[in-house]
Amino acid sequence: MTRHTGIVTDEAQLRVDLAAAIRLACRYDWHEGVANHFSAAVSADGRQFLVNPRWVHWSRVRASDLILCDADDPATMDRPDAPDPSAWSIHSAIHRRLPQARVALHIHPPYCTALAGLDDPRILPIDQVTARFHHRLAYDLSFGGIATQGDEGMMQNHGVTTFGATVAEAWDALYHLERAARTLVLAYSTGRPLKVMPDDLAEATAAEWQTYKEAESAHFDEMKRVLDREAPDYRD
Repeated sequence: MTRHTGIVTDEAQLRVDLAAAIRLACRYDWHEGVANHFSAAVSADGRQFLVNPRWVHWSRVRASDLILCDADDPATMDRPDAPDPSAWSIHSAIHRRLPQARVALHIHPPYCTALAGLDDPRILPIDQVTARFHHRLAYDLSFGGIATQGDEGMMQNHGVTTFGATVAEAWDALYHLERAARTLVLAYSTGRPLKVMPDDLAEATAAEWQTYKEAESAHFDEMKRVLDREAPDYRD
């Protein structure tokens, strides 16, 4: 375990947590085939990071399968265990430029991706979960194709990425973002006008989520207990 400027890194634990997040995403049917990628920084500066292996189905990924990469090493893609090209393009850039983004979960969950295909992809505050993201999401409205180039970002016509200081934080954000998108898509499907909260109410509701900050870790811990009972090999 390494401590530096308040950051705690523990590669063994990060492997277990990231593998759990990958398995859980598969259970919720958020992944797309053998594509999509989750990463977690293991070094204090964020440049060394774990990422899921190329083209391995998410239902089979184990902690020991995760690839350790160096964001400053372009020879990574020449390795026999090189990650998916889009995984390297996106996650090496994130961990090279944003050391505070310890964990990055990029995926194409169905409802978030459906919203990403709309002319207006915003998560509008129509309930307490959609309001959680009020003024707390960044939208990239320029799609450049499959992200295999270094200048590709996120992610209209694409998918979503959540960030966190821990896997639990990023995973809980992803869980609630997809639920928010589902609520909004269902509301749109009625064809009736949305009852969007006024800005001050939406902001107050978003701020209230901080009261439940500890629930993020509790949620993830509970889901790992489910995996421990039903699919414990994710820890291998």
